[in-house]
Amino acid sequence: MADWNEISEMLQKGKAKEVADLCRKALDEGSSAKEILNEGLMLGMGIVGERFKKNEVYVPEVLIAARAMNAGIEVLKPHMVAGPGDRKGKVVLGTVKGDLHDIGKNLVKIMMEGKGLEVIDLGADVTTEKFVTVAKEEGAQIIACSALLTTTMTEMENVVKAVKEAGMRDSITIMVGGAPVTQNFCESIGADIYSADATSAAEAAVAACAS
Repeated sequence: MADWNEISEMLQKGKAKEVADLCRKALDEGSSAKEILNEGLMLGMGIVGERFKKNEVYVPEVLIAARAMNAGIEVLKPHMVAGPGDRKGKVVLGTVKGDLHDIGKNLVKIMMEGKGLEVIDLGADVTTEKFVTVAKEEGAQIIACSALLTTTMTEMENVVKAVKEAGMRDSITIMVGGAPVTQNFCESIGADIYSADATSAAEAAVAACAS
């Protein structure tokens, strides 16, 4: 039987080659790709996420761990049969129009994928129209908006209004986050969820998709 803790520990250390080798070994020993993903890779990324939340590790360590996780996923991909029930939900993610910052957004993506969510990353400087159009086309349950500038935060309110105008407000959860964003701001614009960090955002997204 595969040693899930070993896969988890190597991932936490950012050892991409070792993680890939251990995933191959686990496949050879008869473990399913889904099992390796959930019990090994996601276990490790979950621990990294918790440590990041507690300021025990920082952005570089998270990015290195994510690279190791991706190395493992590349090994598993050919063996994964993705059924409709395999994903916990679909998220459209981006930094709002006028804002080019993406480190926080990228961390949120890593943590959400680590929780089993499908993330459509629109990148930075995303127009309100694009958030809404892609969410509609993809049948996403969540639109997650990031901003690092107080001057671009107002774009989040435009996203909320556009989702309402598109008649999608009952079916879409709108998440907001970023350094200047607060719970009060989230409530004032009519968004649904504010998260202070990437790990909390991923947890809230999974809960929202399950409800």
